[in-house]
Amino acid sequence: MRLTGKRIVALVDEEFEDLELWYPIYRVREEGAEVHLAGSVKGKKYIGKYGVPAEAEFAFEEIAASAYDGILVPGGWAPDKLRRYDKVLQFVRELHEAKKPIGQICHAGWVLISAGILKGVTVTSTPGIRDDMQNAGAIWLDEPVVVDGHIISARRPPDLPAYGKAFVDAVADLQ
Repeated sequence: MRLTGKRIVALVDEEFEDLELWYPIYRVREEGAEVHLAGSVKGKKYIGKYGVPAEAEFAFEEIAASAYDGILVPGGWAPDKLRRYDKVLQFVRELHEAKKPIGQICHAGWVLISAGILKGVTVTSTPGIRDDMQNAGAIWLDEPVVVDGHIISARRPPDLPAYGKAFVDAVADLQ
């Protein structure tokens, strides 16, 4: 229960990658963290790529970076939608400035690109957005999980066990 008393926000929008949202959420909950799902519309039920629903407990406008210890951004097609919300980008930038853990997997790197926080950061992602990551100034590696300071990145669902552990470790190490 290393994360007792910690609060994490997970972002959600249509066509998130089901495992990439729920696996990390359950992993941090297993360690005692409180996790909130945030979407553009509070109470809306978003549907993952494979049909698993996720209901937003909060709208983006209701969350503040100062109230959370970290963020989980799932992959799938949701990141292409999430990066269009100024509030999401502001939230990610504020967490970045505070050096709080930012977890991103697969296509979630698009959100970090749009937030403008990847210049000089070593990351991984699905190989499909490698060029996008590099064009944003990131140093891209083809590894299951890459941790560069407070940014934890992973490629795809088979990497979830290592990603979950790395994210939990990062949150547990917060002072």
